[in-house]
Amino acid sequence: MVDYTTPITTTFELQRKSIEQSQEAFAGVIEAQQHLNDLTVEGLDTQETAQRQAVELQQEALLSALDNVEQTMPGSEPALEEVRDAVTEGYDMLLDGHEEAFENVRDELENGIEAYDELAAEYLDFVTDQVEEVVDAHEELESDSVEVVEEVASQAEQIQTQAEEMQAQAVSTLEA
Repeated sequence: MVDYTTPITTTFELQRKSIEQSQEAFAGVIEAQQHLNDLTVEGLDTQETAQRQAVELQQEALLSALDNVEQTMPGSEPALEEVRDAVTEGYDMLLDGHEEAFENVRDELENGIEAYDELAAEYLDFVTDQVEEVVDAHEELESDSVEVVEEVASQAEQIQTQAEEMQAQAVSTLEA
């Protein structure tokens, strides 16, 4: 008996593998996006540190300039002390605002990432469930298809056997 079902089962297996690989690729895309989100938060921290250091360097440079003026201009200490206090106070306010701004951006970014992660997880679960249903239906279709092909093949063999018997009878009738 010839096995007519091998190409059919092979085709169905390849289709299922393709479906499952597509699902895995989709999950990989979501994972990559989550990794990118993590890198964005890390990049924000790096940017905050760099900007803070730049502001602190400017403050130090200005205070250093005031120290130089104080050394070159005797008697300017009281006036420069007020300027120094104002500069220190202004930079403290700037650095506090800077820190607060980055905290707000970080919080919003993390909240957005958390919402994305939750939505992505739900969507991935939905897709996984749908793929499982498709694969189950696909396996059922394969089973039905194989059954039909086997039945048709069996009927074809029966017809061939009957035809061979009829031919043999015809030959024997002609010989008689």
